[in-house]
Amino acid sequence: MKNLILIFVFVLYGSAASAQDKGNVLIKNGTVLTITKGTLPETDVLVKDGKIAQIAKNIAAPQGVRVIDAKGLFVMPGIIDAHSHIALDAINEATSPVTAEVAESDAINPMQINIYRALGGGVTTIHALHGSANAIGGQCQILKLRYGTLDPDALKMEGAPRTIKFALGENPTRVHGGGNNIVPRTRMGVEFVIRKSFSDAKKYAQEWEAYNKNKLVKGFRGAPPVYNLRLETLAEILKGNITIHCHSYRADEIFMLLRVCKDFGIKKIVFQHVNEGFKVAPELAAYGAMASVFSDWWAYKFEVYYSTAYNAAILTRNGVVTSINSDDAEMMRHLYLEAGKTQKYGSLTDEEALALITINPAKQLGVESRIGSLEVGKDADIAIFKNHPLSIYGVPQYTIVDGTVRFDRANDPADMRLMVDPKQNFDEATFFDKGVDHCLDGTEFLFTNDKN
Repeated sequence: MKNLILIFVFVLYGSAASAQDKGNVLIKNGTVLTITKGTLPETDVLVKDGKIAQIAKNIAAPQGVRVIDAKGLFVMPGIIDAHSHIALDAINEATSPVTAEVAESDAINPMQINIYRALGGGVTTIHALHGSANAIGGQCQILKLRYGTLDPDALKMEGAPRTIKFALGENPTRVHGGGNNIVPRTRMGVEFVIRKSFSDAKKYAQEWEAYNKNKLVKGFRGAPPVYNLRLETLAEILKGNITIHCHSYRADEIFMLLRVCKDFGIKKIVFQHVNEGFKVAPELAAYGAMASVFSDWWAYKFEVYYSTAYNAAILTRNGVVTSINSDDAEMMRHLYLEAGKTQKYGSLTDEEALALITINPAKQLGVESRIGSLEVGKDADIAIFKNHPLSIYGVPQYTIVDGTVRFDRANDPADMRLMVDPKQNFDEATFFDKGVDHCLDGTEFLFTNDKN
């Protein structure tokens, strides 16, 4: 019964959010943290049809448009988590060291409560990644957190670039070598698997190129190569159409994959976790590789024994496009505080610290022209905070996705008990299980079948 009520509240809230503003809203008198164009005090942001239409002072509210009074509040771009696993019903396809043929787009669950909780932390976009069981894992999916829909496709960011997950080190060697006695059992085995896969994909692409050329010749009777989705996907990486996001910890392995990518002409790569990235920061910058890191996680297993809380700052100072990610549903709710740690460990400026969770992850996902900063023409993905978001007192008040308010702290329906009048009688069998009989303010529900 509780599950039915949760579905009811979920659909009701989603419908209310959609009907509430329809992508049109005016945010008045806030301190606007644009990220790319400075800080604008007492400034308005007008959103029309899900896009930022104007940023200026004293914008008149169009008729029928919802107005949010942001006086004393901070208005910033929606937070982007470059490494997440929420909103998915499947994460690891661990049956082979290479599973480039599978895609997280087939496993989206729009009803996960973690989506709403992420919105409560100001997050508007996530990179839903395949897991790290494979040397070459599955394809990932960029999602907008449009909570309140039953349609998995509605969460997909339209036209978003393609990405894929790779993994180095202990995870693939433990799962495959240790668990199934197949390559890779060692770190050199991981490199072999990746090199062989790219070599096979290169040969596959050349065979198709030759066939497509020859079939135009009169009298040609050759058969096409056998279609292979795994090799098709890997060939797209070689062509530059898919960006690699690689689970990595140790500096030697990070540098190894840089060499592999150089050998195969691959330019688009983002290293995930990158705990020892500070050791090879100049090399990452020279290659144009990017880094998505934890603020201060390490030593939770042997291969991540060594790191530093200065990692993000060192990478940033060396010119590496760096982001801070969560890889965790709970941490995702306070990524703004994780970014703030870089001011203690590295003395990054406000703009540099906030860039770690906005424009920089947008660049890593290839969507910086659409999200990551507050600029006219960009998607209206916005988070509004009480107190500065880098302060320990920062609290998200509103989270807006494509101009639609998806989280409103003052009217937070996260607890279904807030959706009903506590003075109204309810049939317990119809609405709640025994024990769920109080509002958050302590008011007792009066059930019609309660004999007490």
